[in-house]
Amino acid sequence: MSGPRTRTLLVIGVFLTVVVSLWLLQRGSRSRRSAESSLSDPQVVESLGPGGQASGASSPAGSASPALPVEKLPLPPCWDGLLALDEHASLDSLRQALLTALSSDDPLLLEYLQERLTELIGGDAGAALRVVGWATEAGPPLSTSLLAAVKHSDAVQQPQVASKLLGLGEDGKQSLDLRRAALEALETQRALPQDVLGRLKNVAMDEHSDEAAWVATRTIGRVMNDEFQRSGKTGSYMKELLDIGQHSSEAAVRSLALEMPSYGNIPIDKAALGPLASVLSRDPDRQVREMAAFRMGLSRDPGQALPLLSSAFAGERDLCVRWAIFRFAVRAAGAKALPLLDKLSTMEPRLRPDYEDFVAIYARGTVDFARVWLEKPERIQCLDEEP
Repeated sequence: MSGPRTRTLLVIGVFLTVVVSLWLLQRGSRSRRSAESSLSDPQVVESLGPGGQASGASSPAGSASPALPVEKLPLPPCWDGLLALDEHASLDSLRQALLTALSSDDPLLLEYLQERLTELIGGDAGAALRVVGWATEAGPPLSTSLLAAVKHSDAVQQPQVASKLLGLGEDGKQSLDLRRAALEALETQRALPQDVLGRLKNVAMDEHSDEAAWVATRTIGRVMNDEFQRSGKTGSYMKELLDIGQHSSEAAVRSLALEMPSYGNIPIDKAALGPLASVLSRDPDRQVREMAAFRMGLSRDPGQALPLLSSAFAGERDLCVRWAIFRFAVRAAGAKALPLLDKLSTMEPRLRPDYEDFVAIYARGTVDFARVWLEKPERIQCLDEEP
């Protein structure tokens, strides 16, 4: 069994143990209440001798004992036949089971069935394409569950399966739910060939794609992060994300494109500083500008980043963006940024107390930025909404 499936079965086992325990407790409670009720019955009391022992002759030898009732373990109705289904599972039976589970409001069962379907698909591209076909016809929420199973199968790495998913994600005639689920199913790709990367970028840049553009951007970022963890390289992913971050018509997409490398702890190369500085100086959305400042704070070359941050600060009028530039200059260069902070806090007196905070923290010998930030008093309050 695979790891996730094993964990799911263990959770089901724990749940059954709890059900059995509660049932036994309830049964014992009913038995005690029945016995107490009997002891309060005058006819029963009269039949008992001193000490509560039954008086009179014993039951005749050889007389049959009354038959004990047979009680059935109570199980959730939606789990009825689950073991048999697991033993003789097929693509068709699991599709029907998923449809039933979606109406039962049982997320644990739903997760288990998706994992079982993933196992059954395995590396079979034909099986994966069959499930994708069902998803295309089904509509949500079944389509989402079916494509989630394909996403984690080995077959999703087959070019014909990935191409089919990408085609659904690109198709503006399909429902947004189907497009989103298809694009999400590509997040587990080990790599994106240049043509696939370009097609995903086109979805991300399409002003009519709505949320599909956001999901396409996240898919590029997640594949990039996984590949970086394996190889230490980002290939063309970073360049395309920076392009999306500069030119998408949607602020949420631009912000996400700049944010995605953060989840893989990917530092910024010198070549990325120019595009980020352009976003920081020109983007109309405050949060996008703040995200650009954050990314510049993770530069491999702080000496190149600080002058660009300083220039952007001079042209910025929003206090929250100025505060982002201020603190991420510290993130980039540590104590070496203090002379710049002295200059910037002269330009923006509201940040002078923050400059003094950083001076005091570094004077105490704190070096690691995570610890510096923990010791820093919170002074500037910035809401998520534009002022």
